Amino acid sequence: QVQNIESGGGLVQAGGSLRLSCSASGRGFGSYTIGWFRQTPGKEREFVAAFRWSGGPTYYADSVKGRFTISRDNAKNTVYLQMNSLKPEDTAVYYCAAGRGGVPYAKAEYDYWGQGTQVTVSS
Repeated sequence: QVQNIESGGGLVQAGGSLRLSCSASGRGFGSYTIGWFRQTPGKEREFVAAFRWSGGPTYYADSVKGRFTISRDNAKNTVYLQMNSLKPEDTAVYYCAAGRGGVPYAKAEYDYWGQGTQVTVSS
C-alpha cells in the first residue's frame, strides 16, 4: 500500500508561484502513475498533471499547460508540482494520487489518495 502525503499549499497573490510536494510512504511509488488533481466546493475533482514513475511522457490539463510542471526526486521518493503564474481560478484543494491504471487523467484509475492541501490565489 502507498500512503501519499501532500504539503506546500498556502495563500499567494495572482501571478505568484507555489510548489507542492507529495511524498510516498509504505512501498513507495514503484511502478505507479502519479497524478495531481484539484477540487473546489461543489465541483468534481479534476485532473491537473500526471506521469508514470517508471518514465515516459507527462500529461497536463489544458488549463495549466505552460504554467505547471510535475517533476520527481527519486532519492526522496517525492513528486512535485511547480505552479507558476497562478490565477484565482487555480484556487482549490490539491490532491496527490497513485495508481496502476492506464489512463493518467482519469481519477478512477487511482487507488491511493493524499489528504489534500489547500491552495488559495488572491486577485
